[in-house]
Amino acid sequence: MKKYMTMLALLIICQVGYSQKNVEQLFREFAKAENTEGVKLGKLFMNFAGLFTETMGVDGIEAYSFDNCTGEVKERLTKAMRNLKDSKYETMMTANEGNSRTKVLVRIEKEMIREMIVVTTGDSNALVRIKGKIKPSDIERVVEKHGKGEC
Repeated sequence: MKKYMTMLALLIICQVGYSQKNVEQLFREFAKAENTEGVKLGKLFMNFAGLFTETMGVDGIEAYSFDNCTGEVKERLTKAMRNLKDSKYETMMTANEGNSRTKVLVRIEKEMIREMIVVTTGDSNALVRIKGKIKPSDIERVVEKHGKGEC
């Protein structure tokens, strides 16, 4: 009996670990989903944009919209967001408003934001990754300028 309980506990632990996604798995899976609309702006484009506007240390942006996807894809994104666990990132913010849910994760190195991940589900489904060397004070400045609910 003890043997069966140990096997059952191991099976449950493996299932929980398997269902959790990290950031790379999330982007790999959903970037290829049917009817996904996406854009990647690399370092070259961001350097060019820096000639005309302040890029605040952003080196690249990757964004995907799932509004034209099937309900099944949107439901998988919602489930993946709930199971999103990555030791490299810390949760900066989570917000629930009506049907919409948003989660913001950041990867910080040497007091600089190296990567920011935004996952939104509900009324508008999107996945965004911003890479660079972003000062936390720049984020605060953008929030002050545009307001918390208006970004």
